[in-house]
Amino acid sequence: MKKVIGIMLPISKSFLYAVVNDIECEVGDIVIVESESGIDSAIVKKAAYLESEENLPTDLYSVVRKATKGDIELIADNNTKAVKALDIAKKYSKELELDMSFVDSFYTFDKSQLIFSFVADNRVDFRELAKKLAQKYKTRIELRQIGVRDKAKKIGGLGPCGLFLCCHTFLTDFNSVSINMAKNQFLALNPSKINGICGRLLCCLGYENDLYTELKQGYPKIGTMVETSSGTGKVSSIDVFKGSFQVDLKDKGFIDVKKEDYHGSAE
Repeated sequence: MKKVIGIMLPISKSFLYAVVNDIECEVGDIVIVESESGIDSAIVKKAAYLESEENLPTDLYSVVRKATKGDIELIADNNTKAVKALDIAKKYSKELELDMSFVDSFYTFDKSQLIFSFVADNRVDFRELAKKLAQKYKTRIELRQIGVRDKAKKIGGLGPCGLFLCCHTFLTDFNSVSINMAKNQFLALNPSKINGICGRLLCCLGYENDLYTELKQGYPKIGTMVETSSGTGKVSSIDVFKGSFQVDLKDKGFIDVKKEDYHGSAE
């Protein structure tokens, strides 16, 4: 068993684990962590608890200490310098005529690495740009091409629901979302309704998909011909929350049928 905490690195915003041992820290604290790639800062997202080693990844971080006042000042200074470096990177990329749009920049805590994130429609040969940046900043340069969903996760914003983006506030990973989920929930397949500000399908389509799949059991499929007490008609819509579906009886119009009154499709 290992005593671990859940952490989030500022650059990736991914949920990770770190061995904490006897260092006391609470959710929201800033801690200094160490891994094979170096020393960095992180935010505590889950309080310490005991976990079996077999349930933990092999590349665990280790908490060095809870961030001191000096550490926090250094982090702030690194962030300021990273913002200035981003302006320089944009200038260099324009001079080199590279088709890339920068999202952010980040210095690791020990300034051993300067990381830039960017989006681009195609692969970008940024070797010359990396060389120029390394010569200027005398540190290891990493240029990461990210997708539009990752960009939304980093920048944040408001979703069509009016709330802050799920990916920016609490989601740690992007789960697969398909158009079939929208169909399963009877949503209109209008891109303006089912796409997020990133242009991809809304992450929240997956939240209730399993519930809809469960609730739809026992209902006829839309378009099926069914027998009702008023005659034979075609199923036009289903309302799983009211426990009924609507049938088009042609000349007689539409009627609502309770799920419990349905005994099978018409032959």
